[in-house]
Amino acid sequence: MPSPFPGMNPYLEHPSFWAGIHHRLITAIANNLAPKLRPKYIVAIEERVYEVSGDTALLVGVPDVSVQNSLSVARSTESNLAVAPKSQSVEVLLPLPEILTEAYLEIRAVETEEVVTIIEVLSPKNKQMGIGRLQYETKRLKILGSMTHFVEIDLLRQGNSMAMVGDFGQSHYRIVVSHSETRPKAQLYGFNLQDLIPEFPVPLRAGELEPAIDLKSLLDEIYDWGSYDLRIDYSRPPIPALSESDMAWVNEKLQQQKLR
Repeated sequence: MPSPFPGMNPYLEHPSFWAGIHHRLITAIANNLAPKLRPKYIVAIEERVYEVSGDTALLVGVPDVSVQNSLSVARSTESNLAVAPKSQSVEVLLPLPEILTEAYLEIRAVETEEVVTIIEVLSPKNKQMGIGRLQYETKRLKILGSMTHFVEIDLLRQGNSMAMVGDFGQSHYRIVVSHSETRPKAQLYGFNLQDLIPEFPVPLRAGELEPAIDLKSLLDEIYDWGSYDLRIDYSRPPIPALSESDMAWVNEKLQQQKLR
């Protein structure tokens, strides 16, 4: 069963689904590009690993109310002896380190192993303040200061968008294509929930034909492969929440597909 939306499906951003969507999309883009780039280039799936702790891991200092209350009751039943009060403890959660892995793509020249293009699909950690965003921004700046082309795909409505300068307006989703020879200028494909997902080129060496990526087709395949039509509860609003006007549009589309 196809996705009920003409462009991006807002339900795929749900925290329960996105890790799988990200993994499948990286793989789908690699599989789509590989035959188009032979024999000059290969497409490699690489991983970035970092440790998250503190504010971005488990919350600290949240008391277990039931433990605290039971201790208070126990103390009230004791006799009024003139003894030093015993310290009362509460249950808390301590921050645990979390190892995160994010996949991205490198297009490499076969003869030299030179990395010609890097393709990133943003994850929630990249758009939230913390070590994940800091490390991603550091890598992003390093790429933009090099001769490597760069493609950045942002299919997440929630979070802080990546830095760029210009009068480009607001949009739910963004795709940035940066040719190294034209920096700091880059091409921005901004689109909203109601829009079709634009196709975009993958930069290669100067003068070479640049293959286009049709994200909508790839996402529709992922929707089928992952059986998301069986996993998504379309009777509920998507997470993160939509504006009133966007939700009205979603309701209309779901009603047309008899999913509401």
